[in-house]
Amino acid sequence: MSRRRCSASRPRNSVPLRWPSAAAMRADYDFTGLQHFLQLYWAGGTVLCRREDFYDLTAAYLRRAAGQGVRRAEMFFSPETFLDRGIPVADQLGGVLDAIDDARADSGIDGALLVIAQRHRDETSALEMLDAVDPHRDAILGVGLGSAEVGNPPSKFARFFAAARDRGYRLTCHAGEEGPGDYVRDALDLGVERIDHGYAAAAHPDLVARLADERVPVTLCPLSNLRLRVVDDLAGYPVREFTDAGVLATVNSDDPPFFGGYVNENYAALADAVGLGSAEIAALARTSFLASFAGPAEVDRGVAAVDRYEQGSS
Repeated sequence: MSRRRCSASRPRNSVPLRWPSAAAMRADYDFTGLQHFLQLYWAGGTVLCRREDFYDLTAAYLRRAAGQGVRRAEMFFSPETFLDRGIPVADQLGGVLDAIDDARADSGIDGALLVIAQRHRDETSALEMLDAVDPHRDAILGVGLGSAEVGNPPSKFARFFAAARDRGYRLTCHAGEEGPGDYVRDALDLGVERIDHGYAAAAHPDLVARLADERVPVTLCPLSNLRLRVVDDLAGYPVREFTDAGVLATVNSDDPPFFGGYVNENYAALADAVGLGSAEIAALARTSFLASFAGPAEVDRGVAAVDRYEQGSS
């Protein structure tokens, strides 16, 4: 039984926004790049003020993902955005974690939480955030790095990643989205276990080989890359360049309400653009479990579920 239910029909926090309607806000989704998106993303985040807000948003996402057949969602969350407004970490993470627990019981989807530091800030802020979430350490799967990439290489956060590793977190890092391939190399040098996006690495054969050799997955987000103008179209999207080289490449949704699709729409767009067959799509779905931070038993169940689906569809 869920602790709370979404209540979008009633006003709650009376936060003023610059858009007069949801339609007007969506009209502003013609992004010029990552920074444009981030400004809109942070403005939208101001409506989240109390524990039930974080619960409702997480619960709504997990219901939508479960409806698309998603078995496990490893979700990013950035406490710094809300710490700026004095919202206690206990309210932020408490709402998110309650929703994850309820979705697991109600919808069968397994959710997991990764907290990210915002790289446009300094490393001191990232370390303070790590301390702030420490009381919830046992409920947090991992730690990552996000926000504006250009000019903010992963090496700027070397102490942050080392501290996170010492506390037992899994490590991931946004790199090679709008930033250069060298940022992917930078993240690998810091011992990051998974690269979020990683698109720019495709232009560097030595880097692709390193990702394959070290078995470090990349979480490709095709619709995000398209809407943020990382690519002009998806026809040349390098998913096969990665998979043919042995890289653990996965397909993901990034921030789905902003970019025109949840995970299934990303699969469909990529399949249409580069001509992926059903066997290739199934292989990508299997890899999504292998690239996750789930335990071995859960990974095995996920891979077996893909196998059963593929056999039933053939």
